Amino acid sequence: MSVLALAVAATGCAAVPEPDGYAPPKAEGQQAPDRVEPLATAPGPQLPVTVASADGKRVKVTSTDRIVPLTGSLNEIVFTLGLGQNVVARDITATFEQAKALPVVTRAHDVSAESVLSLKPTVVLADTTTGPAEAVAQIRDAGIPLVVVEPAKELADVDRRIDAVAAALGVRPAGAELKKRTQERIAAVQKDIPKPKDGKKPRVTFLYLRGSASVYLLGGRDSGAASLLEAAGAVDAGKDSGLNKDFTAITSEALVKAAPDAILVMSKGLTSVNGVEGLLKVPGVAETPAGVDRRIVSVDDGVLLNYGPRTDQVLKTLVDQLYGKDK
Repeated sequence: MSVLALAVAATGCAAVPEPDGYAPPKAEGQQAPDRVEPLATAPGPQLPVTVASADGKRVKVTSTDRIVPLTGSLNEIVFTLGLGQNVVARDITATFEQAKALPVVTRAHDVSAESVLSLKPTVVLADTTTGPAEAVAQIRDAGIPLVVVEPAKELADVDRRIDAVAAALGVRPAGAELKKRTQERIAAVQKDIPKPKDGKKPRVTFLYLRGSASVYLLGGRDSGAASLLEAAGAVDAGKDSGLNKDFTAITSEALVKAAPDAILVMSKGLTSVNGVEGLLKVPGVAETPAGVDRRIVSVDDGVLLNYGPRTDQVLKTLVDQLYGKDK
């Protein structure tokens, strides 16, 4: 898989494919359980429904008894809507507690059509990055209702994704309730963001790292992180410095131009370069204000770019690390 493909895959979804040769580090103890919080009352699906799929199809869903979401973020939405008991499979990135015992039928964007079909799903949820195309077609050709949803790339996509999944599963009222709860929680986090000192917002650069595969990328305008950083009262330094693509290879010159006050990384990425000390050895990092001050913000891979029901938690983690004692 090419470096560019890796970078594109990292944008706006939890399903970040691991490069060939990358061995995920052993998980360390977490401060809080990795769980989603379903709505208090499980919804009763109003079926059948016919919905527009993002790939141009019209799909009729008659049963939600056996749901297969093909990305981690879609798994998260289904469980949070209160239909987790109907989910029979997961993507490898759906690692939250309620889903982790389910069989894995897709690893990032490598779907096993045979595994999906063996579970006799009544509805399959995918997004436009799900593949390979042959596997998606095989599932559809077997007569399984398959609804494709546009991936999330920014905070504004949270409502749209929840709406699309809720509509496909016949639980629109639950979708409306989940949207309201999610937006209220995001707003509550934003209320606690301190005003910038001297009117200057912190500059943050998003780096995508997989050290054992020698993948070191600097996020630009379309990395998927800009909206989250802006919601946290920060400036995406890569975007602001003129990087108009999603990701580019890290260079000392690009980092100096971005001049970040802090660096945002995924937790596995930070582990893959042997922590902060290893990150400071990446060319250019130690010369940035962030490197000098060792201001590194780390967020779990599985939720950072999901833009879903747990976005408030991601935002709070980002805000707490970014501002620290200033809050």
